[in-house]
Order: sequence, then C-alpha cells, then structure tokens
Amino acid sequence: MRVPARLLPVTAAVAAPALLTGCFAATGDGGGAEGKRVRVAMMQPPRSGLSPLSDDAFKLSRWATAETLVTLDEDGDAEPALATEWRQNGRSWTFTIRDGVTFHDGTELTPRAVVNSLTEAATAAPKPRILDGVELTAEADGDTVVVTTATADPLVPQRLSSPQLSILAAKAYTGKTVNPVGAGTGPFELTKVNGTSSATLDRYDGYWGGKAKAPGIDVRFVPDGTARAAALRSGEADIVEAVPVSQAALLDQDLVTEVPMPRTNTLYLNTRKGPFKDPALRAAAREAVDAESIVKGVYEGRADVAEGLLGPALPWAAELRGPVRHTEAGDPDGRTVTIGTFTDRAELPEVAATLQQQLQKAGFRVKLDVREYAAIESDALAGEFDAFILSRATVLDSGDPAAYLYSDFSSDGSFNISQLADGAVDKTLRAASRTATGEARRKAVMAAEAAVLRTDAAVPLLHERVIQGDAASVVDAAHDPRERELVTVDTYVK
Repeated sequence: MRVPARLLPVTAAVAAPALLTGCFAATGDGGGAEGKRVRVAMMQPPRSGLSPLSDDAFKLSRWATAETLVTLDEDGDAEPALATEWRQNGRSWTFTIRDGVTFHDGTELTPRAVVNSLTEAATAAPKPRILDGVELTAEADGDTVVVTTATADPLVPQRLSSPQLSILAAKAYTGKTVNPVGAGTGPFELTKVNGTSSATLDRYDGYWGGKAKAPGIDVRFVPDGTARAAALRSGEADIVEAVPVSQAALLDQDLVTEVPMPRTNTLYLNTRKGPFKDPALRAAAREAVDAESIVKGVYEGRADVAEGLLGPALPWAAELRGPVRHTEAGDPDGRTVTIGTFTDRAELPEVAATLQQQLQKAGFRVKLDVREYAAIESDALAGEFDAFILSRATVLDSGDPAAYLYSDFSSDGSFNISQLADGAVDKTLRAASRTATGEARRKAVMAAEAAVLRTDAAVPLLHERVIQGDAASVVDAAHDPRERELVTVDTYVK
C-alpha cells in the first residue's frame, strides 16, 4: 500500500465499546437552541490522523470545519463556496476567491493560501484519489487562483469540491504531516483530537457564512454498529451515522432516515494472481452470486439489487445501461479462494458468510479473512486476497462516477483492489474522463462501466441506502447521500 507522505500517525487501536454511557462529556451550557452541543457517534475512526489528503477529509467536511472552493448541488453541479465564480480557458480555470474569509487561526484566506493547499495535495505521494490521472498546478493571480491541468479537464470545478482538496491555513502543513486542528474555515473549529476515540469542535464566531446555531460538536468514533444504535436509544448520542440494517428495525422509525445513496457493495476479484487470474473462474464466481438473497437475508430489503456498478442514486445509469458480454464460466474444480472484508460495516461479515456458501455450492473452497478496516486495507490494496468485499461510494469525490471508475479499475488507479490492468478498460476510462459534462459524458461513463463488467474484475452486489439516526430533539441535521454533510451551520439540538 502506498501511504500518503503527509499523514499524521495514528498509534492507538480502536476497540469498539459495548456501550457509550459517559462517553459524551456535558460540555454545553444547558437549555436553549444554542446551549446544547451536538453529540455525534460516527462509524469509522480516523485512518490517517484526520489528514485532508485521505478519506478522513470527509469527516472534516461532515463536521463543517474544512471547506473547499466549490460545493455540489443535488444534481452534481458546482456551486460557489470559498470561490465565488470561475471560468475556463483551455486547460486553465480561473477562480475568484471569496473576500472576508478567515481561517480558524485568524489568518486570512488569500489566493496564496489556496495555492498552498492545492499544491500540497497535487504533490502528495500518492495524490488524493480525486486527482488520479490528473496533473494539476495552481498559481495566484491577483484576487484569483489559476488552476491548470496537463490536458483540458471539464471536471475541474467538481474535482475541487472534493473534501480531499479542502483549503487549510498554512500552519496545517508542517514537515510531512497535515494537522487540521484550528486550520479550517468552516462554522466549527476543530479544537481537539483524542487519537482514534474522539474529537471536539467549537463554534467559530468569525465564520463568513454566519453564526452556527449549535455551540459545538462532540464526536465519538464507535465502530460497533450495535453500540451506535444503543447510543441513540439511550439518549447518549444526538446523531448516529451508518445505523446497521439489523439495528434499524429496533429503533423508533420516526428517528430513522433512509436515503438511496451512490454506494455499491461489490465483490472485487484479483485479476493479477491466484485462481481469479483466470477469466473463466471469475465468470464462475459471478454466476454463483445470488445478490437478491443477500439483499433480502442480510439487508432485510433495505438495499437495491445491483444491475451494474452505478445504482439508483444516479437514475440516468439504468436508462443508458446496455447488455454486457461476459466470458463463459469455467469449472472451479475445488479451487481454494480467500475472501477478505472488514467489520466496520456491520453487514459485510454476514455478506461474506453468504458469499462463502454460494461459492462453495458452485464448487469453490472458500476461506474468509475478516478484520477491522484499518488492519486490512493495506493487504487489500496490495492484492493479498483472491477476492475482497467492499462498500464503495461511487461519486464520493467529484459528484461524477468517472473518478471512482478510474481510481478502482485503471491500470494506475490508486484504489485498484482487483489489480486490473486492461488496455481496453483504460481506453474507455480515459475517454470518460475527457468528455464534457452532460449527456455525452454520461454515455461515456456507462461505456466504461460496461468495459469493467466485461472483465468480471468486479461483481456488483447491491446498492446501499443511508440509514441515519437523529434524536427527536435534533433540528436540521443533513441527510446527504454523498456523505459530505452531517452537522451544518443550521443544525442544533432543542
């Protein structure tokens, strides 16, 4: 696994607590809409010390502490944030930087500060996955920042909406680490991080977008899904993300919100080594999978059977999807395969057990390797498993699935668990990346999906739904299918 050069070390292991009693400190000042802090129970602890150059960036975004130049609307179109407007000229995009914005350390947001953050991201090793296959440079020009790519890129504004390209104060970048504490621009300032157990944020009264309604946020990382749901039932947490399907039915349904999301549960097959190097055996595995029984048995119907890699959160995908011609299935003949997955998403171990039975019925011998995500990710990315089950957001970074497809299935993709190196796939991925936004790009994306599916490097199982728990006293918590927002400037506890 390649490790980003600018990551804070995480030394403490996380043991999921059975209960949360006493975990949330009573740091608010009592009643009133602005007197209560928002207590949040989150699923995954920081993987990389809350570095914005990693997936931890989405925590910073969901806490409304780190911001980007632009945001995305419900349709995935770019809207102003730290940049007020932008225009394209060939390979370059010029962004006008918002006046009157200060970082949490009191320094001003300037074009130079923006350039610094974007340059740190663009030169990281590896780069944030939103920049996979993209050569990007930034330079200040008066009150603007000019972002230039090696080739014309129609998605530059959408890319710059990724939380992994958040703009932080200069003090965040020290040596080989990125420390977001006190360095954002959002309505809440990250004031304390307690390893992989908790984080504290206080309202930042100098926020350019107006005063937040809550005085602060107290976050606890609770990998155990049963414990997260129990925290909502007991009143220990105000907002609980990623309520497990098995727990959702046990909660007051008035407290549960379920939203189809652009997240696909996929069985990745190792195309580089092991039994699944053989396309015929990959085809045999695909034919053995019964996704409908997984949706009914494991997800209790709270998911959608996958027809492809892109699901109902992108309604145009089904309209543009055509038939896929697969390799003829071969005979497993008792070949042994190892399937890996992780415990952080409560359903995945049960999905693995179900797939084990289905593949064994088809003639494979199947071993399972199930760990916490932090302990298994490096092996998965290194291709140490014959197969790996992953719950993967498909438009998490840019609002456009081309970046996800490139990251996961291109020869040089940074998240290529299938170890796929296929020239025809690479060609379709490059074409999708270069096509202008709109109908033509959507068709190109679906051509890329078809090319990937033809290889059987990935067997899409189902499309998940967001299941979020909000206490009855919570007002205006975000329910974001892209998992970028959770607590906003308007969120508070009555």
